Amino acid sequence: MATTVGMVSLGCSKNRVDSEQILGMLKENGFEITNDESRAEVIIVNTCGFINPAKEESIGTILEMAQHKKGGNCRLLVVTGCLSQRYPKELREELPEVDIFWGVKDKDGLVRKITEAAGGSYKCCSEDARIITTPSYSAYLRIADGCDNRCTYCAIPLIRGGKVSIPMEKLVKEAQSLADSGVKELTLIAQDTSAYGTDLYGKPMLAELMRRIAKIDKLHWIRVLYSYPNTIDEELVDTMVADPKIVNYIDIPIQHIDPDMLKAMNRHGSAEHIREITDYIRRTAPDFILRTTVITGFPGETEEQFSHLTEFLKEHSFDRLGAFAYSQEDDTPAADMPNQIDEDVKQRRLKRIMSLQQGISLAYNKKRIGTVTEALVEQVSGDIAYGRTYAEAPEVDGTVMFSIKNKGLKPGDFTMIKLTGAGPYDMEGEEI
Repeated sequence: MATTVGMVSLGCSKNRVDSEQILGMLKENGFEITNDESRAEVIIVNTCGFINPAKEESIGTILEMAQHKKGGNCRLLVVTGCLSQRYPKELREELPEVDIFWGVKDKDGLVRKITEAAGGSYKCCSEDARIITTPSYSAYLRIADGCDNRCTYCAIPLIRGGKVSIPMEKLVKEAQSLADSGVKELTLIAQDTSAYGTDLYGKPMLAELMRRIAKIDKLHWIRVLYSYPNTIDEELVDTMVADPKIVNYIDIPIQHIDPDMLKAMNRHGSAEHIREITDYIRRTAPDFILRTTVITGFPGETEEQFSHLTEFLKEHSFDRLGAFAYSQEDDTPAADMPNQIDEDVKQRRLKRIMSLQQGISLAYNKKRIGTVTEALVEQVSGDIAYGRTYAEAPEVDGTVMFSIKNKGLKPGDFTMIKLTGAGPYDMEGEEI
């Protein structure tokens, strides 16, 4: 009888892809995959170690899963991912309940270790081993790992190393395989998607990659997240606008707009380029959806510099925005900077940003009322369906609830709807 294995995947979508690949390799080695941790004989926690709240969630989840070793089915508890890559010695000392610690490198080695510890015999895995954990119609395509940007607040290069782009031919092949398996929405991800290919081809090649993937017949939507502003140019925007399969949605984490803050953060590019490229997008395609992320309370941030950020967000507003308070991360340059900001100031500024954005998001959504757009169905309940339009990315944005006429609609179908109501994040509509 096959050994059952369950996975708890924390953190970002890049981590999710790691989890899917590990599960696929385990399945090739004879394991039975289960979504029920209480049934699992092997439980794997794929941790996040990006900022303090993520670390706390990871530790809490490890301790929760360890309970399954006390009178439950679990006989092997495995911890992998960013947190264990970053703090292997400390975790071993503090968490004796864990049987195997592993980092983010060498998935083959991890699967071999688990297989042998579970009493099995390891066999080599195929390169494309992967079990999709998202809904069958939507998947992520990771186009690179690691990052070369070296932002002073960020621990990702310490954890995952420098940027390593995946060759374009391999990505197109994987995208075709995902489409053949039923995926209709493909979301391209990396630590820095817009710099894709600079290490392999000497220049950014995201636009060319999207053009090639867009030729895959079975794909319906191609979406891009995590694009660093300094490598977003007019060619990239024009490519997205020109191809109907590439949704007019891009995530551009700016982090700040004050020039001195950007310099202290070691953000490449300039405030002027951020203004220019966002203005170009708005002129080229007024319905283009812009998403961003900002940091509040970075060391030395004055009230005046924070005001620069809020004023920019009013004047060059984003449809979608995420924000987080600066987290003082071990071994990063920013952790040793003078003028660290009090936590209560960080949180107060964070609340001000999110309150501002709530009004901006509501105003944008209200402008969409009365428009007709395509929706991806994700759930059907009687005469009501829940889904997303091109304007809502999976897992990070809101949803659209709409009445339906077609009783045969099912998750993964596309249908045309008219938007009839708006909230700050979610919308309402009706099928037409």
